Amino acid sequence: MSIALGAEPTIELPGDFAIWIFIFAELLVFAVLFAAYAFARSTDVVLFNTAQRALNRGYGLINTLLLLTSGYFVTRACHAIKNGRARVCAHWLSAALGLGAGFLGLKLLEFHHDAQQGITLSSNLFDMFYLCLTFFHFMHVVMGMAILTVITVKAYAGGYSARECTGVETGAAYWHMVDLVWIILFALIYVIH
Repeated sequence: MSIALGAEPTIELPGDFAIWIFIFAELLVFAVLFAAYAFARSTDVVLFNTAQRALNRGYGLINTLLLLTSGYFVTRACHAIKNGRARVCAHWLSAALGLGAGFLGLKLLEFHHDAQQGITLSSNLFDMFYLCLTFFHFMHVVMGMAILTVITVKAYAGGYSARECTGVETGAAYWHMVDLVWIILFALIYVIH
């Protein structure tokens, strides 16, 4: 899909234009949630810093590496299909799915660990934001995994080619949005004091 910006050259967006509308809407929702988090944090910095220290940063760091690497694999899949290598594309997508599953599994383990530590929606304001934001993102990863699974199956079946790779690009665009949101979440929730 091309978008003309006045007399300027056209900008080519990868994938289907509808996914970009969806991505921008989702990013807007996350931006509002991040702004609410920042405002709440500014009202009680000590509570937020104290509660934040109870989180296991190792989980967050490993999950960041899993998602960033899976994003790289999705990029490699796009490159492969644009070069007419559907089977290689499907392999890269499968690897990305494996890392996505690793992210989900580790996040579930982290949620379990948090519950054992007494981190609940009602324990304090930081914990409420932490659980809501990360669970909302978790559900976006689940949706991204569903999208990538459909694309991977179609790629293995030879449903994409160098001339018709819009589906792969569309799924990649969504997956990269999930990556981007996690990077911001990781910084806000686990790192910034």
